[in-house]
Amino acid sequence: MALPYDPRMRRIVGIDVARGIAVLGMMTAHVGPDDHGPVPPGGFAQLADGRPSALFVVLAGISLALLSGGASPVSGGAMTNARIRVVARAFLVLFLGLVLVALGTPVVVILPTYAVLFVAGSVVLGWTRRALLAASVAFAVLGPPLVQWLVDDPVEQNSIPGLFVGPHYPALIWMSYLLTGLAVGRSDLRSPRLRHVGVLVGLGLVLLGHGGAWLAQRATSWPPELTSSAPHASTTFELAGNTGVAFLVLVGSLAAADRWPRAVSPVAAVGSLALTAYTVHIVVIAIVGDDVVFQPTVLSWLAFLGVTTAACWAWARFLGRGPLERVMHEVSTVVAQDTTPVRDAQG
Repeated sequence: MALPYDPRMRRIVGIDVARGIAVLGMMTAHVGPDDHGPVPPGGFAQLADGRPSALFVVLAGISLALLSGGASPVSGGAMTNARIRVVARAFLVLFLGLVLVALGTPVVVILPTYAVLFVAGSVVLGWTRRALLAASVAFAVLGPPLVQWLVDDPVEQNSIPGLFVGPHYPALIWMSYLLTGLAVGRSDLRSPRLRHVGVLVGLGLVLLGHGGAWLAQRATSWPPELTSSAPHASTTFELAGNTGVAFLVLVGSLAAADRWPRAVSPVAAVGSLALTAYTVHIVVIAIVGDDVVFQPTVLSWLAFLGVTTAACWAWARFLGRGPLERVMHEVSTVVAQDTTPVRDAQG
């Protein structure tokens, strides 16, 4: 699911580590056992509900930024080339997502919404970091009440309207995550100052999201649909909290990859084969049956995580780019080159 980085840039392993955490977190949300503990509220299993998928979309925004030049965005033909690559990948991701939806598993597949966000992201690749952050805040603040106003009756997530205003991954709200990731990707991800700021901002957003929801529920008459910070509530408060968690995971992953590259390499391998790992785990759920989701055990959960990590590590070590990642890269590159050949590095 990761977009390839510009070949002129050294791959940032910490991004792969964070993406690997997101993939394994989504698997945990799907097949992990529930503990229902009091601390944190809802138990530790709830930490994997909603947050990994939000992290995944933030990282998608970072990948879009890196694909188009990172902190020094490309322009001209090179930017057009990047946009076409993104849109081509969006259609491939949409097709794959629809295939996974057709398998009929109880998992809500994120890929169709992911594709919609890719297309929207291609439009704003040339925006400044300030404009991206302002738009992210606008989607986070205005998106939830707009969706509540537009939706009178429950919307099926896998329908066309559901991609934009559905109950799990509404693009009109989740666009905030992608824009935030794009803004982060327009910064120097290796800068110590950026990482320090990321920790402070992350902690502040977590406090704002969950503390703000707690206060709003007690001090205002706002409906619960706008004040909850529960997973997949898609409120401003949940977006703030999830974005804060994404920042903290990202900074921690970047630091861990710099300090302990060998130790984190298995998780980084999962992140580098994210699309393949995500797809295979949905297929496995379809094969073994719904009980692995509705009646999960610790053993089945650990099997998913362990086999996925080991297989991705071996594949990345000996074969390089993942099979689905290779298809995405080759097809999008050929489409972009045939459409807008880039004559020089700067377009």
